[in-house]
Amino acid sequence: MEEELPDENSKRFIAILNKKIETGRLMNAIGHATAGLIGGFSNPKEMCFLQYKDKDGGEHPNISHFPFIVLKADNSNQIRNVRKECIKRNIPFSDFTSSMIIGTSKQQQDATLNTSEENLDYYGIVLFYYTKDLKEFTGKFSLFQ
Repeated sequence: MEEELPDENSKRFIAILNKKIETGRLMNAIGHATAGLIGGFSNPKEMCFLQYKDKDGGEHPNISHFPFIVLKADNSNQIRNVRKECIKRNIPFSDFTSSMIIGTSKQQQDATLNTSEENLDYYGIVLFYYTKDLKEFTGKFSLFQ
């Protein structure tokens, strides 16, 4: 018997990327932030990862049943405001800032520690939650193209 899947539109991943940052850095940011969100998520089964198989028996593992929407922010402050809203609403997220691209991980941690939040330059943020709640404060962003 097949497992019944939840409504595909009930939850979603949303990434919001700073359009002022070069594409290569944004790809790095979205990868790190997504890995961070999943790695720190209390119950990854909620993200409903599926196993796909092709006709030849090849496996294509761990693709989420839920949509992953990529939006663009005009600047770092818009991402900062999304982050604040996530904190206020207790919505899981992971963000990525300019302090996270220099040197080693230790140097990045030190650079972040020595920068006040208001001075961090946000490259992106990734969220996972109920679609209805996310749309309340992310609906103003357009698709990243």
